[in-house]
Amino acid sequence: MKRIVLGVQYNGSPWSGWQTQPSGNTVQDVLERALASFAKAPIATTCAGRTDAGVHALEQIVHFDTELDRAAYSWVNGVNAFLPASIAVQWATEVPHEVREDELHDSQADFHARFSAYARTYHYVVHNSAVRSPIWAERAGWVFRPLDVDRMRAAAVHLIGEQDFTVFRAASCQAKTPVKHMYEVQIRQQGDLIVFTLRASAFLHHMVRNIVGSLIFVGTGRREPPWIAELLESRDRSLSAPTFMPDGLYLARIDYDKKWALPQIDQGHFPGFLGIALP
Repeated sequence: MKRIVLGVQYNGSPWSGWQTQPSGNTVQDVLERALASFAKAPIATTCAGRTDAGVHALEQIVHFDTELDRAAYSWVNGVNAFLPASIAVQWATEVPHEVREDELHDSQADFHARFSAYARTYHYVVHNSAVRSPIWAERAGWVFRPLDVDRMRAAAVHLIGEQDFTVFRAASCQAKTPVKHMYEVQIRQQGDLIVFTLRASAFLHHMVRNIVGSLIFVGTGRREPPWIAELLESRDRSLSAPTFMPDGLYLARIDYDKKWALPQIDQGHFPGFLGIALP
């Protein structure tokens, strides 16, 4: 058996999230159908992190096992021939893989899209304008009240470090622990666009959208920057801002040990997908 890793990019607007559902209207369902059409056999995939309905991915990492022997470019071109315009495989590579009876219990035995990752980066794009723009519909969240970037940066400082993020956790979250390490939060502005970039060891369900919603409360003056620290201390989800819309959320990058030599595209620090230069 060979273990193949894919870098997959998708516009999440038409889909009911990543994870397979009975409706079949998910990115995983569509990708697995395309893989089966190309491989002429069923293929089950595992991703680095499940995304919700309407959430996009600049580089989702997916792995699967197969006996099929194909060149990397064949996996890219062959699978893309069966995918809709909103989903595309960007690259493919084979990683060393040994079949073990205890493989499911040994996350370090081989490359695993989820368990081998040590950090994840998300971008959230906000269009901050008094009037909504159809150009950014389903590509950015919209805030019509003016946002103060300096206030939001001051608030974001309180998110850095290893902390209990229960206050930003969805009720449906199945993570074993709410304690995560936030490595970096950047907030950059270019014209009417504001991009929040968050990099952490891992994220809880709805964590990015809940954080962005609370930072926006600070940016509009509804709360002061120290409020973020108070929220973290409270661990009470009902005290923070409502979950912000999914439209502007992008899974940007998953970090792995260099030993796997994945041909990743660095989407973690410069959101060039916007077509603008951010400071």
